[in-house]
Amino acid sequence: MQINVYFVGTAGSGKTFFTKAFAEWLDLKKLDYMIINLDPGAEYVPYSADFDVREYYTLEDIMHRYKVGPNGAQIIGADMIATIIDELKYEIEYSNSEYILIDTPGQMELFTLRESSRMLVNSLGAKNSVMVFLFDPIVSKTPNGYLSLLFMSSSAVFRLEMPQIPVLAKSDILSDQEIEMIKNWSSNPDSLLSELVFERKTLSSELFAVLKEVGFFRPLIPASAITGAGIEDVYDGIQEIFYSGEDLERILF
Repeated sequence: MQINVYFVGTAGSGKTFFTKAFAEWLDLKKLDYMIINLDPGAEYVPYSADFDVREYYTLEDIMHRYKVGPNGAQIIGADMIATIIDELKYEIEYSNSEYILIDTPGQMELFTLRESSRMLVNSLGAKNSVMVFLFDPIVSKTPNGYLSLLFMSSSAVFRLEMPQIPVLAKSDILSDQEIEMIKNWSSNPDSLLSELVFERKTLSSELFAVLKEVGFFRPLIPASAITGAGIEDVYDGIQEIFYSGEDLERILF
């Protein structure tokens, strides 16, 4: 079975290096994979991509061709993914790899909100896809910051309609106390609510209630691309989704 693993998160959350670390872990376990880079603006990637969108177009190419600035080029580049889906599918089928690791663009909205991404997900197979969503550790340290990231991760599920594994990225830069605090917020929503009420953020409290009712509070996996912590837990989460017989609707929502 081919499993597509999309690494998604806000800019700076560590998607690229986590993709590399996950690939190295699969290497150690002698599991077959291929890596795909979908960011045309990446100046450097720390892995050897088996399929690199920059071989088809870069942000600089787009800026020159369409006479737009960097922001406009990023949007055009995100939409141009739709033009290379056939080539990407061919490379995936040719590789015959079990795990397809997909490093998405730095700004998550360029992937989660564009119709080209939905086309890509559907073309590669939504039923055999999973999203690893990276929570930025610095933003996650405050109640409202954590809630904002939870809302973003939830919107990504609604938009792309695939199961999600929430990961507290770069956990090595946090103290043990901070990690436990954030983990507690993710597994015990009422502890987060008390913090939000204390800060008198009425809108945040209402957002909290919606996310709790829908069921998007799920335990975060603390992980680090530097130390390798949590990577096996992420792999185990993928296995549970696809091989444990769990109800997909329950995992999604």
